[in-house]
Amino acid sequence: MQPGIPAIRLPEERIPVPILQAYRRLSDLALVTKARAGDRPALDVLVERYAPRVNRIAASAMTDLEDARDAAQESLVKLCTKLRQFRGDAQFSTWLHRLTVNTCRDFQERKRVRATEPLALAEELAGDDSDPAWASALGDLRHDLAGALARLSPDQRSVVVLRDVFGLSYEEIARSARLPVGTAKCYDHRGRARMRAVLEERLPAAPPQADAVSGTP
Repeated sequence: MQPGIPAIRLPEERIPVPILQAYRRLSDLALVTKARAGDRPALDVLVERYAPRVNRIAASAMTDLEDARDAAQESLVKLCTKLRQFRGDAQFSTWLHRLTVNTCRDFQERKRVRATEPLALAEELAGDDSDPAWASALGDLRHDLAGALARLSPDQRSVVVLRDVFGLSYEEIARSARLPVGTAKCYDHRGRARMRAVLEERLPAAPPQADAVSGTP
């Protein structure tokens, strides 16, 4: 296991030890069949069994340890939320390997794109950046975004991150966070509105448009 990536251990007080041991002896296919039928212990054991492999794949595919940890966790979330998409055409390990590699690739692409998004949002809010005050506001926006995110409630922040960073659907967020879908949508909407309000407070007043100036008074 790569250094810094924690192992997943099941809480044995939640699953009686004899049952847990019996589940651990099951094949992948048996666990998948049970998990797809709603058997939570089977899903837990499946995640426990494959977490080390997912961690290794993510660590080998990504150069940054924090990114690898996040991508591995996202892959395990997808294992839980997308398990019904596994049709048995290949081995489960092959399906999960492909899912993890694709997740790492998507994670890196989102990170690359999002590196430019603060400036895009600043331009949307600020408009004309030819004024020095506006240029300064654009330069500070990355810091302001982090501050705005920190001011959200834990529930709002969690949903916004799962939605924007991990790219999960509202249904997937609801399942992973154990929330109603409507509540997940509400947290996302309120979180975005609050972030926008915080950012708009930090931006200076818009400079006058050039075509609005009609001669010298």
